[in-house]
Amino acid sequence: MAEQIKAVRGTKDITPDEVYKWQYVESIAKDVFENFGFREIRTPIFEHTELFIKGTGETTDIVQKEMYTFTDKGGRSLTLRPEGTPPVVRSYLENNLSAEMPVTKLYYIGPMFRYERPQAGRFRQHQQIGAEIIGSSSPYSDAELISMYLHFVSKLGIEDVKLHLNSVGCAKCKPDYNLALKDYAKKHFDSLCETCKDRLDRNPLRMLDCKVESCREIFASGPVILDYLCDDCRKHFDIVIKSLNMLGLQYNINPFLVRGLDYYTKTVFEVTARGLGSQDAIAGGGRYDNLIEELGGKPTPALGFGSGQNRLIATMEAQNTPFADPPVTKIYIAPLCESAFPKAFEIAFLLRQKGVSTEIGLDGRSLKSQMKTADKLRAKYVVMIGEDEINKGFVTIRDMVSGEQEAVDFQIVIDVLTKK
Repeated sequence: MAEQIKAVRGTKDITPDEVYKWQYVESIAKDVFENFGFREIRTPIFEHTELFIKGTGETTDIVQKEMYTFTDKGGRSLTLRPEGTPPVVRSYLENNLSAEMPVTKLYYIGPMFRYERPQAGRFRQHQQIGAEIIGSSSPYSDAELISMYLHFVSKLGIEDVKLHLNSVGCAKCKPDYNLALKDYAKKHFDSLCETCKDRLDRNPLRMLDCKVESCREIFASGPVILDYLCDDCRKHFDIVIKSLNMLGLQYNINPFLVRGLDYYTKTVFEVTARGLGSQDAIAGGGRYDNLIEELGGKPTPALGFGSGQNRLIATMEAQNTPFADPPVTKIYIAPLCESAFPKAFEIAFLLRQKGVSTEIGLDGRSLKSQMKTADKLRAKYVVMIGEDEINKGFVTIRDMVSGEQEAVDFQIVIDVLTKK
């Protein structure tokens, strides 16, 4: 016997008995986002590697450690998308979406790929739900995006949700903070991990995103970026906070939240929820006012978020949050002899044309076996067709809840079953 091939480590099959949960979350996302005026966009799974080096940031963990990059037969370096924002921005520019609307609001649902250590809520292929607002510099856009996501998770029924907020400033105030952070880090240089030592001169803000506990403890007592914001960034952040207050949304200001991407400016945020232990983040995002220009467009303000669908579903399961009921087969047709198959096949086809979910036993098993199958499918009715039914021109319909049976003529069986 040949050796069985299994799924790649860090990936997960979504089997038929689970997929309805994913469809449910996606349907809620589409309803909520479209009610907020967002339209769906679908971008390719792989892009030119340069897009992520320039867009995500050369010093980020994603680019340095986690991307799935390969050379195609034409000698081009391509990368499976590790995140959603750069491809959306690339598409926005390439397809001139700004010509349609001065403010473009887009959402996406699709797989992302990162070479990470697999653990609870973290996969090498994961499904991400995200949204972007391109063309608005208003702080009310920040509040709208955040409030939309919180409304989304509320509609899913997720509880104990916490919003964490910060501002990482802009090109005017970031340099002063970076200088203060570098001066502070140099005093603790010998105690820093090798990654932080490398980032100290290349990108000091990335040190705050370090996952090494000793480094996190060092920077917890370091300079705070909120103390270095320029007047414009301070005013922007204040309006975001006041807007969230007006909506009655709770938040926690975390001055060390920088997110793991280089393109963020001003507002950044993260959303956590009970259920996944230390890996409790279910979404993160912020404003990226310089990214579009860096990718070849005109200076254009923008903001967005990404939310791991795997984590959303794992959180819902941990909190025992109800999903919509899985789809069920309404009618199961059981042919009990060879001569019954043509009529069974015809009835199934006509019912499906009318939109009735119908299954048919095609393997010629016994009535007992087919009834077990119908029960597993949670069918409401079973239509039995045997030699007696074929000879007399009727079918036997069994109500699987009450157990009652009735004989129905071939000529009216479709109408009877459709009404049932």
